[in-house]
Amino acid sequence: MNTQQQREAWLAQTSEPILEPELQICDAHHHLWEYPDNRYLMDEALADFSAGHRVVKTVYVECMQHYWTGGAVELRAVGETEHIDALSRSTQQAGEPCGVAAGIVGFADLRLGEDVLPSLKMHCESSSRFRGIRYTTACHSSDKIRNSHTNPPPQLLADRKFLDGFAALESLNLSFDAWLYHTQLDELVTLAKTFPKIKIILNHVGGPLGLGPYRGCRTEVFEAWRTSLTAIANCDNVFVKLGGLNMSIAGFDWQKQPAPPTSIDLAEAITPYFNTCIELFGAQRCMLESNFPVDRVAGSYAVLWNAYKRATAKHTDAERASLFYQTAVDVYRLDNL
Repeated sequence: MNTQQQREAWLAQTSEPILEPELQICDAHHHLWEYPDNRYLMDEALADFSAGHRVVKTVYVECMQHYWTGGAVELRAVGETEHIDALSRSTQQAGEPCGVAAGIVGFADLRLGEDVLPSLKMHCESSSRFRGIRYTTACHSSDKIRNSHTNPPPQLLADRKFLDGFAALESLNLSFDAWLYHTQLDELVTLAKTFPKIKIILNHVGGPLGLGPYRGCRTEVFEAWRTSLTAIANCDNVFVKLGGLNMSIAGFDWQKQPAPPTSIDLAEAITPYFNTCIELFGAQRCMLESNFPVDRVAGSYAVLWNAYKRATAKHTDAERASLFYQTAVDVYRLDNL
């Protein structure tokens, strides 16, 4: 068996009935990609979206796929937006019940400063579904913690050229998806206060680390994360995605178990983080994300959303409607898509 076949066999060991199948979902964060030992394209995604949970819309987030291979380097990332837009339209025309990639978050190099504007405009022209960009800035000095695919330098969110590029988002009504680790969260507070009219969506509950120097320090990390998150919550233009805690950087090591965890196991681990975010931001500023296929290292799509339903079971119906669907639809302006 190759690596992908081994992964599928491992995932198949844990299956569950779908909980609350009528609950409407907008998956606020997923990718589509193909690597030699890791394929997750539209067929795989549609199989997950139709596995029993009521996933009616999704938001696609950049992952360096289908860039143009020629032309100006700073414009090549527009190829990803163009490609995903075509896929989204084709599934819509085929009558798929899920509005896949109803919103698209692409990439543009904000380090270009004001010169990033042509790239942003081209993204907008390439798709009516384009809603903003993500520039991942997650980095750490420990060699045990992997830096983002953008290879960002430290303190990038305070770089003058980057800030000039960030300012260009406002004129086009574009949002910014932020992916950084909990040790960098204070940088985001300054950014959000500097640009109060730009919507910032914090990915993966703000990246609490459980690897390297943070392994075995979950309580200390949680307290530091909560303190920084409290300051961010005071910025009304910041929203937060609940998810991403299955990634290896969180240190739960689900992928090392003989079989995937159950939704009960996952819910027990993630509930304190979810409850903290909801307490600080309110449900109307929180949205649930699968982060697939990255979070697939810990289990299937069906089990993951069962875990989310368990983790939010004590919240009101109105709060859960926001968490599972309405916040993402409102923030990414998906009402007509």
